[in-house]
Amino acid sequence: MQLVVGTLSTWSLRAFMCGQIAGIKLDLIPINLEKQGYKAEVLKYSPSGLVPALLVDGFIVHDSLAIAEYFNECSDGALYPKNQSERAQARSLCMEMHSGFMNLRSQCPFTFNQVALLEHLTDAVKKEVERVEAIFAQAKGPFMFDQAGAVDAFYAVLAFRLKAYGISFSGQAGEYQQHLLKWSLFEKVMTLSRSWS
Repeated sequence: MQLVVGTLSTWSLRAFMCGQIAGIKLDLIPINLEKQGYKAEVLKYSPSGLVPALLVDGFIVHDSLAIAEYFNECSDGALYPKNQSERAQARSLCMEMHSGFMNLRSQCPFTFNQVALLEHLTDAVKKEVERVEAIFAQAKGPFMFDQAGAVDAFYAVLAFRLKAYGISFSGQAGEYQQHLLKWSLFEKVMTLSRSWS
């Protein structure tokens, strides 16, 4: 399988991490999204014109959440808890990350560069940060559930983003945030992604 990824694409990071957790062997096709004409390059592989895109023999899976679900099916359910109710909760959290936190994303763009600390939160961003803190506080331990899964892959990038802008939590939420930042898989993927340009 080939995974088309892009520079500074948080969704590419999430999809790749899910593949790693699921033990899927992937050949990466990195595209520099900061380069002029990148869209034409992406469209060679992805019908949506977006990354990530998973190229499988005979078909393409686009959108990070669909890719995570495909990896989950390929790995006998490695990305979600075995318990049915926890599995439903995990999917809810992944989908909330996938479709939510728009104000936070807008005010705190993802970057590897040093950024100015966020001194003023708009009411909209504050509400989203509070929601993230409540989610992180639900973690059962170092991971959201008993073992690393899609939820952790999806929220690790957000944990990094928050820390970059000076937002660190305390208590259980803080412990989970710190564990995600020190998670060896996350560190490995972040290091590799810096070379995608």
